[in-house]
Amino acid sequence: MADNLSDTLKKLKITAVDRTDDSLEGCLDCLLQALAQSNMETSEKIQGSGILQLFASLLIPQSSCTAKVANIIAEIAKNEFMRIPCVDAGLISPLVQLLNSKDQEVLLQTGRALGNICYDSHEGRSAVDQAGGAQIVIDHLRSLCSITDPANEKLLTVFCGMLVNYSNENDSLQAQLINMGVIPTLVKLLGIHCENAALTEMCLVAFGNLAELESSKEQFASTNIAEELVKLFKKQIEHDKREMVFEVLAPLAENDAIKLQLVEAGLVECLLEIVQQKVDSDKEEDIAELKTASDLMVLLLLGDESMQKLFEGGKGNVFQKVLSWIPSNNHQLQLAGALAIANFARNDGNCIHMVDNGIVEKLMDLLDRHVEDGNVTVQHAALSALRNLAIPVVNKAKMLSAGVTEAVLKFLKSEMPPVQFKLLGTLRMLIDAQAEAAEQLGKNFKLVERLVEWCEAKDHAGVMGESNRLLSALIRHSKSKDVIKTIVQSGGVKHLVTMATSEHVIMQNEALVALALIAALELGIAEKDLESAKLVQILHRLLADERSAPEIKYNSMVLICALMGSEPLHKEVQDLAFLDVVSKLRSHENKSVAQQASLTEQRLAVES
Repeated sequence: MADNLSDTLKKLKITAVDRTDDSLEGCLDCLLQALAQSNMETSEKIQGSGILQLFASLLIPQSSCTAKVANIIAEIAKNEFMRIPCVDAGLISPLVQLLNSKDQEVLLQTGRALGNICYDSHEGRSAVDQAGGAQIVIDHLRSLCSITDPANEKLLTVFCGMLVNYSNENDSLQAQLINMGVIPTLVKLLGIHCENAALTEMCLVAFGNLAELESSKEQFASTNIAEELVKLFKKQIEHDKREMVFEVLAPLAENDAIKLQLVEAGLVECLLEIVQQKVDSDKEEDIAELKTASDLMVLLLLGDESMQKLFEGGKGNVFQKVLSWIPSNNHQLQLAGALAIANFARNDGNCIHMVDNGIVEKLMDLLDRHVEDGNVTVQHAALSALRNLAIPVVNKAKMLSAGVTEAVLKFLKSEMPPVQFKLLGTLRMLIDAQAEAAEQLGKNFKLVERLVEWCEAKDHAGVMGESNRLLSALIRHSKSKDVIKTIVQSGGVKHLVTMATSEHVIMQNEALVALALIAALELGIAEKDLESAKLVQILHRLLADERSAPEIKYNSMVLICALMGSEPLHKEVQDLAFLDVVSKLRSHENKSVAQQASLTEQRLAVES
C-alpha cells in the first residue's frame, strides 16, 4: 500500500502537469482509496510529497476531475495539521471560485473542503473571509432553499455546516454573517426542511452559534423562529434532540420580544408537559431535562409582557401550575416555583392578588422546610419572592400579621451572602412606614448585633449596603428611643456615619435622617460614638463639596443644628468654621437648602 501510494504521488506530479484526464482520474481514485483506509498516514504522505501546491492548478471548473480533487482536500483537511498547509498551498481562492460552479457534486465537495479547512482554524477562516466565500454560500442557501430533493438537502446541509465552522466562536465573523442576512434564510430552511434530520440539526447548530450574539436577537425576533422551534420541539421524542432545541431556545429567550413569541407559540405548554413527565424520574437525563425546562419557564417570565400574559389575572393555567410546584418535594421545582412567583411579583396588581390568595403562607411553608441544612438556592428564591410581594403598601401589614418577619428571622444565622442579602431586603421592605414592626425589630438585640456584624462584610458589598440601610430604616420608621439605644449599645452608630459618605445619594440621605433622629432623641448616649466616628468633619466636607446633592446639604444642616446640644460636638462645629460654608448656601438655587442655610446660620451665630 505504501509503495503503491508513493508511486501514485509520483505519477500524479507528472499527470498534473500534462493534464491527461484519464490517468489523472486514476491517480485521484487511488488517493481517495488510500485516504479511506488510513486518512492520517496518507495525509502526512501527501504533505511530505509537496503535491498540495499542484492541487491549486487542478481546481478548474472545466475539468471532470475537479470534484475528486475537492473531495481529496476535504478528506485531508479532516486532520488539524493539514489545514494551515492547505491555506499556504493557495487552495482557498480556487476553491471559493468553484462555489460559482453549476455542478452539484463540485459544489458539495467544495463546501466540504472549505468547511473542514475552517474547522477550528483561524488561518482557514481568514483566507475564506478574504476570498469572499461566505456571501456566495449564503446566496446559494437562498436560491436553493425551496428545493426538497435529497441531493439538494445534502448540499444545503454541507453549506450550513461550512458556515458553522467558518464562524464558530468568532464574534466578528458571526456578525458578518448576520449582516449578510443569514438568519432569515436559515429560519426559512428550518421551516421547509423540518423533516430532514441532518439539515434540521445543522440549522440548530448554526442558530446556537449565532444566538449568543446580542445583534442577532433583533433579526431572530423579526422572523417566525419561535413558531418553527416550538413546532420542531413538539416533534422530538429523543432526549438528545430536545436538548439541541433547548440550547437554541435558552439564548433566544433572553430577548423580551422573542419571549412573548415563544409564549404565543405554545412553548410553555410543552415545558409544563416535560415537567409533569419527568418529575418523578431519578434518571440523570430526566433530572437534567426537568431542570432545563423549569429554568426556561422562569426565564420566559422575566419579560413583562410574557409574564403578564401567563399571569392572566392570577387565573391562568400556567400560574396555577407554578403554584403547585412550591409544595412539591422536588428541590428543582420548589426553586423554579419560588423564582416564578418572584417574577410574577413585579407589579403591584399581581403582588396584591397573590398575597390575598394565600401565596405568603405557601412560601413560608417552603422556607420552613429549608431552615435546617436547607437548600440555599431555594432559600434565596423564596426570600426574593417575599421581598417583591412586600413592596405594595397594602401588603405590608398583611404579611406582618401572617408572621413573615418571624419566618425570615430564622435565617439570621445563615452564612450565605445571597441569603443574607435577600433576608435584609425583605425585612427592609416589610417595615417601610410600619412603625410598630420597625420598633419590634429594632429592639431585637440578636438582629441588631447581626446587622452591625454584616455592616463590616467588606467582601460582600451588597450585604454591607443592605445592613446599613436596614439599621437606618429601623430608626427612621420607628422613631423610637428604645431602638436607638439598642443600636448605640450594639455599636451601630459608626456604621451610620460611614454610610453618610456612601457614593449612593439615597443611602447618604437615609443615614443623615437616621443620625438626625439619634441626635434629636438620644444625643447623650450617642455623643461619644458620633465624636469618634468624626461625624462633624464629615458634615463639613459634605456641605463644602459642590457635588453634594441638595437633599444631602439640607439634611447635613438639620443634623448640625441637632448636634449643638452636645458640648464636645458643639465645640467641634465652632472649631471648623461652619459659618463660612453655611452662609454661602443661603444663595443656593434650591429654596429648601437656602432656607435651611439661613436657619442654620442663625443657630450657629446664637450659639457661638
